[in-house]
Amino acid sequence: MTRKLIAVLATLVLCVVSTPAAAQDVKVIVNSANSVSDLSGDVVTKLFLKQSAKFPNGTAAQPVDQGKSSSARAAFSKSVLGRAVGAVESYWQQQIFSGKDVPPPTKASDDEVVAYVKANAGAIGYVSAGASTAGVKVVDVK
Repeated sequence: MTRKLIAVLATLVLCVVSTPAAAQDVKVIVNSANSVSDLSGDVVTKLFLKQSAKFPNGTAAQPVDQGKSSSARAAFSKSVLGRAVGAVESYWQQQIFSGKDVPPPTKASDDEVVAYVKANAGAIGYVSAGASTAGVKVVDVK
């Protein structure tokens, strides 16, 4: 039985590890003036959890989230952050309670996220795969 459990756990780990950093359900976007064209999933995670304040190119980061009930947020949280939305919310409650930081601002729609990213040089956000990204740059997340 132990071997079966180990085999099942190993399979689950491989499934998680082999999942692309950015699911096809969402696109990660940055301001068009930002020189980055691709980012690792780890860098994106650190930016959204505010564990890093700058992009690798030195630009100050301004992450923006979608609302808790957004399907784009669920897909982004799972595929990039590696956590369910509820787990991310718990993370932010702990950060707030300990006085460390507050979560990124939230926007109600893909269009509002695009507008925010377009208006802020250091912004990074995500939108549904089918959303218009006119005026912003889609970043490849590896």
